Amino acid sequence: MTSITPKFAPHPFGTELKIEEIIDQLSAQKAWEDKYRTLIQLARQLPTLTEDEIQETQEVKGCENRVWIGARLNDDQTFHFYGDSEGRVVKGLFAILLASIEQKNSQEIVSIDFKDILNKTGLSSQLSESRQNGIAALIVTIQNIANEMTPAE
Repeated sequence: MTSITPKFAPHPFGTELKIEEIIDQLSAQKAWEDKYRTLIQLARQLPTLTEDEIQETQEVKGCENRVWIGARLNDDQTFHFYGDSEGRVVKGLFAILLASIEQKNSQEIVSIDFKDILNKTGLSSQLSESRQNGIAALIVTIQNIANEMTPAE
């Protein structure tokens, strides 16, 4: 699959920063403080959305912090997802999800085992219940967007 740089709300996740690299980096870290620092570094690489870009998103309900997510369907029926959050940790977690879904089609997105990804990073056991609920809400929103935006065959 060729790497396409999105023209709208670009970010490096899934193109320059692959999910496998992020999993390897986080799973190698044993201390929560190190994982936390990595989440913050990931969050910093996810650009803040402009007001115009936020208008193209939907707000995810069920998260501790405000989270906005949007998507564009590419010509090849893959997706460019983008978004933002007020919380640094949530934004870092969102970046991990983006790395796993960028430039994938709806069938691929729906079949991703997000729980497994978070388990492999070692983050699952470190997240509060409310943060886990927020991530679950974000995952459901991602899957719903992928299903809703895919044209019927």
